[in-house]
Amino acid sequence: MQILLKNVQITAPSSPYNGQQKDILIENGIISQVGSNIAAPQAQVISGNNLHVSLGWTDIFSHFCDPGQEHKEDLLTGVAAAAKGGFTTVMVVPNTQPALHTKPQIEYVISKTRNSAVQVLPIGAVTKNLEGTSLAEMYEMKQAGAVAFSDGLKPLQSPGMMLKALQYVKAIDGTIIQLPDDLSISAHGLMHEGIYSTQLGMPGKPALAEELIIQRDIELAQYTDSRIHFTGISTRKAVELIARAKEKGLKVTCSVTPYHLSLTDAELEGYDTHLKVNPPLRSADDVKALQDAVKNGTIDCFATHHLPQDWDAKQVEFEYAKNGMIGLESCFGILRKYLPEVPLEQLINMLSIRPREIFNLPAHTLAEGAAANLTLFDPQEEWTLTAAHLASRSKNSAYIGAQLKGTVKGIINGALTQL
Repeated sequence: MQILLKNVQITAPSSPYNGQQKDILIENGIISQVGSNIAAPQAQVISGNNLHVSLGWTDIFSHFCDPGQEHKEDLLTGVAAAAKGGFTTVMVVPNTQPALHTKPQIEYVISKTRNSAVQVLPIGAVTKNLEGTSLAEMYEMKQAGAVAFSDGLKPLQSPGMMLKALQYVKAIDGTIIQLPDDLSISAHGLMHEGIYSTQLGMPGKPALAEELIIQRDIELAQYTDSRIHFTGISTRKAVELIARAKEKGLKVTCSVTPYHLSLTDAELEGYDTHLKVNPPLRSADDVKALQDAVKNGTIDCFATHHLPQDWDAKQVEFEYAKNGMIGLESCFGILRKYLPEVPLEQLINMLSIRPREIFNLPAHTLAEGAAANLTLFDPQEEWTLTAAHLASRSKNSAYIGAQLKGTVKGIINGALTQL
Protein backbone atom coordinates (compact mmCIF):
# COMPACT_ATOMS: atom_id res chain seq x y z
CA MET A 1 0.00 0.00 0.00
CA GLN A 2 1.41 3.36 -1.08
CA ILE A 3 0.33 6.88 -0.16
CA LEU A 4 1.89 9.93 -1.81
CA LEU A 5 1.51 13.27 -0.06
CA LYS A 6 2.02 15.86 -2.79
CA ASN A 7 3.49 19.32 -2.15
CA VAL A 8 2.84 19.35 1.58
CA GLN A 9 4.23 21.96 3.95
CA ILE A 10 6.14 20.13 6.68
CA THR A 11 5.58 21.58 10.17
CA ALA A 12 7.56 19.29 12.44
CA PRO A 13 10.14 21.06 14.64
CA SER A 14 12.11 17.83 15.21
CA SER A 15 12.33 16.93 11.50
CA PRO A 16 15.24 17.81 9.19
CA TYR A 17 12.58 18.85 6.66
CA ASN A 18 10.81 21.31 8.98
CA GLY A 19 9.52 24.36 7.12
CA GLN A 20 10.03 22.81 3.68
CA GLN A 21 7.48 21.93 1.00
CA LYS A 22 8.01 18.33 -0.12
CA ASP A 23 6.44 15.18 -1.47
CA ILE A 24 6.29 12.29 1.01
CA LEU A 25 5.93 8.68 -0.14
CA ILE A 26 4.64 6.20 2.44
CA GLU A 27 4.87 2.47 1.70
CA ASN A 28 3.27 -0.06 4.05
CA GLY A 29 3.27 2.44 6.88
CA ILE A 30 6.91 3.53 6.47
CA ILE A 31 8.12 6.87 5.09
CA SER A 32 10.21 5.60 2.17
CA GLN A 33 10.99 8.87 0.40
CA VAL A 34 10.90 12.61 1.08
CA GLY A 35 11.75 14.84 -1.86
CA SER A 36 10.48 16.82 -4.83
CA ASN A 37 8.47 15.51 -7.81
CA ILE A 38 8.28 11.93 -6.50
CA ALA A 39 6.62 9.61 -9.03
CA ALA A 40 4.57 6.67 -7.72
CA PRO A 41 1.94 5.60 -10.27
CA GLN A 42 0.34 3.03 -7.94
CA ALA A 43 0.07 5.34 -4.93
CA GLN A 44 -3.01 6.99 -3.49
CA VAL A 45 -2.25 10.69 -4.01
CA ILE A 46 -3.23 13.22 -1.35
CA SER A 47 -2.81 16.89 -2.18
CA GLY A 48 -4.50 20.20 -1.59
CA ASN A 49 -3.95 23.92 -1.36
CA ASN A 50 -2.08 24.85 1.82
CA LEU A 51 -1.91 21.21 2.97
CA HIS A 52 0.37 20.87 5.99
CA VAL A 53 1.74 17.75 7.63
CA SER A 54 3.10 17.32 11.14
CA LEU A 55 3.92 14.47 13.47
CA GLY A 56 0.77 12.88 14.86
CA TRP A 57 -0.95 14.74 17.69
CA THR A 58 -1.39 13.37 21.21
CA ASP A 59 -4.24 14.14 23.62
CA ILE A 60 -3.46 13.39 27.25
CA PHE A 61 -6.88 13.43 28.96
CA SER A 62 -9.98 12.02 27.27
CA HIS A 63 -12.90 9.96 28.55
CA PHE A 64 -14.06 7.13 26.28
CA CYS A 65 -16.61 5.79 28.84
CA ASP A 66 -15.76 2.16 27.99
CA PRO A 67 -16.37 -0.12 29.83
CA GLY A 68 -19.64 0.74 31.54
CA GLN A 69 -21.15 3.78 29.81
CA GLU A 70 -20.99 2.85 26.15
CA HIS A 71 -24.24 4.74 25.47
CA LYS A 72 -22.18 7.96 25.83
CA GLU A 73 -19.03 6.80 24.01
CA ASP A 74 -17.13 3.57 23.45
CA LEU A 75 -13.55 2.92 22.52
CA LEU A 76 -14.32 2.75 18.80
CA THR A 77 -16.44 5.91 18.59
CA GLY A 78 -13.82 7.63 20.73
CA VAL A 79 -11.16 6.55 18.25
CA ALA A 80 -13.28 7.93 15.39
CA ALA A 81 -13.65 11.28 17.19
CA ALA A 82 -9.91 11.43 17.87
CA ALA A 83 -9.04 10.69 14.24
CA LYS A 84 -11.47 13.38 13.09
CA GLY A 85 -9.67 15.83 15.37
CA GLY A 86 -6.20 14.90 14.05
CA PHE A 87 -5.03 12.82 17.02
CA THR A 88 -3.02 9.64 16.44
CA THR A 89 -2.61 8.97 20.18
CA VAL A 90 -5.07 9.50 23.03
CA MET A 91 -4.56 8.87 26.75
CA VAL A 92 -7.86 7.85 28.35
CA VAL A 93 -8.90 8.49 31.95
CA PRO A 94 -9.73 5.60 34.31
CA ASN A 95 -13.24 6.82 35.26
CA THR A 96 -15.00 3.83 33.72
CA GLN A 97 -17.27 1.18 35.28
CA PRO A 98 -15.36 -0.76 36.48
CA ALA A 99 -12.51 1.71 36.88
CA LEU A 100 -9.20 1.12 35.12
CA HIS A 101 -7.52 0.12 38.38
CA THR A 102 -6.19 -3.39 37.67
CA LYS A 103 -4.04 -5.08 35.05
CA PRO A 104 -6.98 -6.81 33.25
CA GLN A 105 -8.79 -3.49 32.73
CA ILE A 106 -5.66 -1.90 31.25
CA GLU A 107 -5.25 -4.93 28.95
CA TYR A 108 -8.92 -4.64 27.87
CA VAL A 109 -8.46 -1.06 26.59
CA ILE A 110 -5.24 -1.90 24.76
CA SER A 111 -6.50 -5.11 23.15
CA LYS A 112 -9.82 -3.60 22.01
CA THR A 113 -8.06 -0.72 20.21
CA ARG A 114 -4.93 -2.52 19.01
CA ASN A 115 -5.89 -2.37 15.31
CA SER A 116 -7.21 1.19 15.33
CA ALA A 117 -5.78 4.14 13.44
CA VAL A 118 -5.52 5.92 16.81
CA GLN A 119 -3.36 4.47 19.57
CA VAL A 120 -5.36 4.46 22.82
CA LEU A 121 -3.21 4.52 25.95
CA PRO A 122 -4.88 3.94 29.32
CA ILE A 123 -4.17 6.05 32.38
CA GLY A 124 -4.24 3.76 35.40
CA ALA A 125 -6.12 4.73 38.57
CA VAL A 126 -4.03 5.89 41.52
CA THR A 127 -6.46 4.44 44.07
CA LYS A 128 -8.60 1.31 44.07
CA ASN A 129 -12.02 1.97 42.53
CA LEU A 130 -11.08 5.67 42.43
CA GLU A 131 -12.16 5.86 46.07
CA GLY A 132 -9.10 7.79 47.27
CA THR A 133 -8.46 5.50 50.23
CA SER A 134 -5.86 2.88 49.19
CA LEU A 135 -3.34 2.68 46.37
CA ALA A 136 -4.12 0.60 43.29
CA GLU A 137 -1.59 -1.85 41.80
CA MET A 138 0.25 0.76 39.77
CA TYR A 139 3.30 -1.38 39.08
CA GLU A 140 1.20 -4.16 37.52
CA MET A 141 -0.77 -1.64 35.48
CA LYS A 142 2.42 -0.05 34.19
CA GLN A 143 3.67 -3.49 33.12
CA ALA A 144 0.37 -3.99 31.28
CA GLY A 145 0.66 -0.68 29.40
CA ALA A 146 -0.62 2.17 31.62
CA VAL A 147 1.30 5.32 30.65
CA ALA A 148 0.48 7.53 33.65
CA PHE A 149 -1.61 7.45 36.83
CA SER A 150 -4.54 9.57 37.91
CA ASP A 151 -7.94 9.34 39.54
CA GLY A 152 -9.02 11.35 36.53
CA LEU A 153 -12.27 13.23 37.05
CA LYS A 154 -12.12 12.48 40.80
CA PRO A 155 -9.09 14.48 41.98
CA LEU A 156 -7.09 13.07 44.87
CA GLN A 157 -8.21 14.89 48.01
CA SER A 158 -6.00 13.34 50.70
CA PRO A 159 -2.50 14.85 50.97
CA GLY A 160 -1.28 11.62 52.60
CA MET A 161 -2.55 9.55 49.67
CA MET A 162 -0.99 11.93 47.15
CA LEU A 163 2.31 11.72 49.05
CA LYS A 164 2.25 7.90 48.90
CA ALA A 165 1.33 7.95 45.20
CA LEU A 166 4.17 10.32 44.31
CA GLN A 167 6.64 8.16 46.26
CA TYR A 168 5.33 5.00 44.59
CA VAL A 169 5.47 6.24 40.99
CA LYS A 170 8.98 7.57 41.45
CA ALA A 171 10.18 3.97 41.78
CA ILE A 172 8.52 3.00 38.49
CA ASP A 173 9.39 6.25 36.65
CA GLY A 174 5.73 7.24 36.42
CA THR A 175 3.82 10.53 36.43
CA ILE A 176 0.75 11.49 38.46
CA ILE A 177 -1.91 13.56 36.65
CA GLN A 178 -4.03 15.73 38.93
CA LEU A 179 -7.14 17.71 38.02
CA PRO A 180 -6.81 20.32 40.79
CA ASP A 181 -10.02 20.80 42.76
CA ASP A 182 -10.54 20.86 46.52
CA LEU A 183 -14.01 19.35 46.84
CA SER A 184 -14.40 20.47 50.45
CA ILE A 185 -14.39 24.06 49.16
CA SER A 186 -16.07 23.67 45.76
CA ALA A 187 -18.55 20.83 46.36
CA HIS A 188 -21.75 22.82 45.76
CA GLY A 189 -20.42 25.30 43.21
CA LEU A 190 -22.01 25.33 39.76
CA MET A 191 -19.83 27.95 38.07
CA HIS A 192 -16.88 30.28 38.76
CA GLU A 193 -17.40 32.38 41.88
CA GLY A 194 -17.51 35.99 40.74
CA ILE A 195 -19.71 38.78 39.45
CA TYR A 196 -21.65 36.54 37.08
CA SER A 197 -22.39 33.81 39.64
CA THR A 198 -23.85 36.53 41.87
CA GLN A 199 -25.90 38.04 39.04
CA LEU A 200 -27.18 34.62 37.92
CA GLY A 201 -27.93 33.47 41.46
CA MET A 202 -25.81 30.34 41.17
CA PRO A 203 -23.48 28.94 43.87
CA GLY A 204 -19.87 29.74 42.99
CA LYS A 205 -16.74 27.61 42.79
CA PRO A 206 -13.90 29.78 44.06
CA ALA A 207 -10.56 29.82 42.24
CA LEU A 208 -9.10 29.02 45.66
CA ALA A 209 -10.33 25.42 45.38
CA GLU A 210 -8.01 24.89 42.43
CA GLU A 211 -5.10 26.93 43.72
CA LEU A 212 -4.90 25.28 47.15
CA ILE A 213 -4.56 21.82 45.59
CA ILE A 214 -1.89 23.04 43.17
CA GLN A 215 0.05 24.69 46.02
CA ARG A 216 -0.24 21.57 48.18
CA ASP A 217 0.75 19.14 45.44
CA ILE A 218 3.73 21.25 44.35
CA GLU A 219 5.01 21.01 47.94
CA LEU A 220 4.49 17.23 47.87
CA ALA A 221 6.23 16.92 44.50
CA GLN A 222 9.16 18.91 45.84
CA TYR A 223 9.33 16.73 48.97
CA THR A 224 9.30 13.48 46.97
CA ASP A 225 11.28 14.76 43.94
CA SER A 226 8.61 13.08 41.83
CA ARG A 227 6.71 14.06 38.66
CA ILE A 228 3.26 15.63 38.71
CA HIS A 229 1.19 17.02 35.85
CA PHE A 230 -1.70 19.41 36.49
CA THR A 231 -4.40 19.27 33.82
CA GLY A 232 -7.27 21.68 33.20
CA ILE A 233 -5.66 24.60 35.01
CA SER A 234 -7.92 27.62 34.75
CA THR A 235 -6.83 30.57 36.91
CA ARG A 236 -4.19 33.30 36.82
CA LYS A 237 -2.77 32.27 40.19
CA ALA A 238 -2.57 28.61 39.10
CA VAL A 239 -0.31 29.75 36.24
CA GLU A 240 1.83 31.79 38.64
CA LEU A 241 2.22 28.89 41.10
CA ILE A 242 3.28 26.49 38.35
CA ALA A 243 5.66 29.04 36.81
CA ARG A 244 7.39 29.45 40.19
CA ALA A 245 7.64 25.68 40.64
CA LYS A 246 9.28 25.41 37.23
CA GLU A 247 11.73 28.17 38.09
CA LYS A 248 12.78 26.08 41.09
CA GLY A 249 13.47 23.14 38.78
CA LEU A 250 10.66 20.96 40.15
CA LYS A 251 9.23 18.15 38.00
CA VAL A 252 5.96 19.98 37.45
CA THR A 253 4.14 20.28 34.11
CA CYS A 254 0.65 21.43 33.14
CA SER A 255 -1.96 21.46 30.40
CA VAL A 256 -5.00 23.55 29.57
CA THR A 257 -8.25 22.81 27.72
CA PRO A 258 -9.29 24.63 24.54
CA TYR A 259 -12.49 25.81 26.25
CA HIS A 260 -10.61 27.42 29.15
CA LEU A 261 -8.59 29.34 26.53
CA SER A 262 -11.62 30.62 24.65
CA LEU A 263 -14.71 30.97 26.88
CA THR A 264 -15.43 32.95 30.06
CA ASP A 265 -18.01 32.75 32.84
CA ALA A 266 -19.88 35.59 31.10
CA GLU A 267 -21.06 33.03 28.50
CA LEU A 268 -23.22 31.34 31.18
CA GLU A 269 -25.83 34.11 31.11
CA GLY A 270 -27.95 31.87 28.91
CA TYR A 271 -27.66 28.93 31.36
CA ASP A 272 -26.33 26.71 28.54
CA THR A 273 -25.60 23.35 30.21
CA HIS A 274 -22.98 22.55 27.54
CA LEU A 275 -20.88 25.19 29.30
CA LYS A 276 -21.06 23.37 32.65
CA VAL A 277 -17.56 21.97 33.03
CA ASN A 278 -15.06 21.27 35.80
CA PRO A 279 -12.95 23.27 36.48
CA PRO A 280 -15.56 25.90 35.56
CA LEU A 281 -15.15 28.60 32.95
CA ARG A 282 -13.31 31.46 34.63
CA SER A 283 -13.09 35.24 34.30
CA ALA A 284 -11.80 37.14 31.26
CA ASP A 285 -8.68 37.99 33.30
CA ASP A 286 -8.00 34.29 33.91
CA VAL A 287 -8.49 33.47 30.22
CA LYS A 288 -6.00 36.20 29.28
CA ALA A 289 -3.49 34.78 31.78
CA LEU A 290 -3.89 31.29 30.29
CA GLN A 291 -3.41 32.58 26.75
CA ASP A 292 -0.25 34.44 27.85
CA ALA A 293 1.00 31.29 29.58
CA VAL A 294 0.66 29.36 26.32
CA LYS A 295 2.62 32.04 24.49
CA ASN A 296 5.46 32.19 27.03
CA GLY A 297 5.75 28.43 27.44
CA THR A 298 4.56 28.09 31.06
CA ILE A 299 1.77 25.80 29.81
CA ASP A 300 3.35 22.68 28.33
CA CYS A 301 0.57 21.20 26.20
CA PHE A 302 -3.15 20.99 25.57
CA ALA A 303 -5.67 18.49 26.93
CA THR A 304 -9.11 18.27 25.36
CA HIS A 305 -10.86 16.87 28.46
CA HIS A 306 -13.16 15.14 25.96
CA LEU A 307 -16.07 14.15 28.22
CA PRO A 308 -19.12 12.78 26.40
CA GLN A 309 -22.55 13.13 28.01
CA ASP A 310 -25.79 11.78 26.58
CA TRP A 311 -28.79 13.99 25.81
CA ASP A 312 -30.48 13.33 29.17
CA ALA A 313 -27.41 14.46 31.13
CA LYS A 314 -27.47 17.93 29.56
CA GLN A 315 -31.13 18.64 28.74
CA VAL A 316 -32.04 19.43 32.34
CA GLU A 317 -31.86 22.44 34.66
CA PHE A 318 -28.32 23.78 35.00
CA GLU A 319 -28.11 22.60 38.62
CA TYR A 320 -28.74 18.97 37.65
CA ALA A 321 -26.72 18.84 34.42
CA LYS A 322 -23.58 16.72 34.37
CA ASN A 323 -20.19 18.36 33.87
CA GLY A 324 -18.25 18.04 30.67
CA MET A 325 -17.92 18.78 26.98
CA ILE A 326 -16.60 16.78 24.05
CA GLY A 327 -13.48 18.33 22.55
CA LEU A 328 -11.44 16.12 20.25
CA GLU A 329 -12.99 17.16 16.93
CA SER A 330 -12.99 20.90 17.65
CA CYS A 331 -9.62 21.23 19.42
CA PHE A 332 -7.42 22.49 16.57
CA GLY A 333 -10.05 24.88 15.19
CA ILE A 334 -10.47 26.49 18.62
CA LEU A 335 -6.73 26.82 19.26
CA ARG A 336 -6.07 28.44 15.87
CA LYS A 337 -8.99 30.85 16.27
CA TYR A 338 -8.35 31.96 19.84
CA LEU A 339 -4.53 31.89 19.88
CA PRO A 340 -3.77 33.86 16.70
CA GLU A 341 -0.51 35.25 18.12
CA VAL A 342 0.96 31.84 18.93
CA PRO A 343 3.17 30.67 16.03
CA LEU A 344 1.84 27.60 14.23
CA GLU A 345 5.08 25.73 14.88
CA GLN A 346 4.70 26.28 18.63
CA LEU A 347 1.09 25.04 18.60
CA ILE A 348 2.10 21.93 16.68
CA ASN A 349 4.97 21.29 19.09
CA MET A 350 2.48 21.45 21.99
CA LEU A 351 0.13 19.03 20.21
CA SER A 352 2.69 16.53 18.92
CA ILE A 353 6.06 16.57 20.67
CA ARG A 354 5.67 18.01 24.16
CA PRO A 355 2.98 15.57 25.42
CA ARG A 356 5.16 12.62 24.44
CA GLU A 357 8.15 14.12 26.25
CA ILE A 358 6.17 14.68 29.46
CA PHE A 359 4.91 11.09 29.64
CA ASN A 360 8.01 9.40 28.22
CA LEU A 361 6.18 8.09 25.15
CA PRO A 362 8.35 6.94 22.22
CA ALA A 363 9.32 9.92 20.06
CA HIS A 364 8.10 10.07 16.47
CA THR A 365 10.11 11.53 13.62
CA LEU A 366 9.39 12.62 10.07
CA ALA A 367 12.32 11.19 8.13
CA GLU A 368 13.01 8.49 5.57
CA GLY A 369 12.82 5.03 7.12
CA ALA A 370 10.63 6.14 10.04
CA ALA A 371 7.17 4.79 10.73
CA ALA A 372 4.53 7.21 9.47
CA ASN A 373 2.70 8.86 12.35
CA LEU A 374 1.32 12.01 10.77
CA THR A 375 -1.49 14.54 10.95
CA LEU A 376 -2.64 16.41 7.82
CA PHE A 377 -4.23 19.82 8.23
CA ASP A 378 -4.87 23.26 6.77
CA PRO A 379 -4.08 25.89 9.41
CA GLN A 380 -5.91 28.75 7.66
CA GLU A 381 -9.20 27.31 6.43
CA GLU A 382 -12.25 28.65 8.24
CA TRP A 383 -15.21 26.36 8.89
CA THR A 384 -18.34 26.00 10.99
CA LEU A 385 -18.65 23.10 13.42
CA THR A 386 -21.90 21.19 12.95
CA ALA A 387 -23.35 18.15 14.72
CA ALA A 388 -22.87 16.23 11.46
CA HIS A 389 -19.11 16.83 11.72
CA LEU A 390 -18.91 15.05 15.09
CA ALA A 391 -17.88 11.40 15.10
CA SER A 392 -18.38 11.12 18.85
CA ARG A 393 -21.48 9.24 20.01
CA SER A 394 -22.40 12.25 22.19
CA LYS A 395 -22.91 15.77 20.83
CA ASN A 396 -22.40 17.87 23.98
CA SER A 397 -20.33 20.67 22.50
CA ALA A 398 -20.85 24.37 23.12
CA TYR A 399 -19.08 25.09 19.81
CA ILE A 400 -21.73 23.64 17.48
CA GLY A 401 -22.58 26.51 15.13
CA ALA A 402 -19.33 28.36 15.90
CA GLN A 403 -16.93 29.42 13.17
CA LEU A 404 -13.46 28.02 13.78
CA LYS A 405 -10.13 28.31 11.99
CA GLY A 406 -7.90 25.42 10.92
CA THR A 407 -9.18 22.11 9.54
CA VAL A 408 -7.90 18.57 9.99
CA LYS A 409 -7.68 16.60 6.74
CA GLY A 410 -6.74 13.21 8.17
CA ILE A 411 -4.23 11.06 10.01
CA ILE A 412 -1.76 8.36 8.97
CA ASN A 413 -0.62 5.96 11.66
CA GLY A 414 1.60 3.23 10.22
CA ALA A 415 -0.39 1.28 7.67
CA LEU A 416 -3.67 2.62 9.07
CA THR A 417 -5.16 5.83 7.73
CA GLN A 418 -8.24 7.93 8.23
CA LEU A 419 -8.53 10.62 5.58
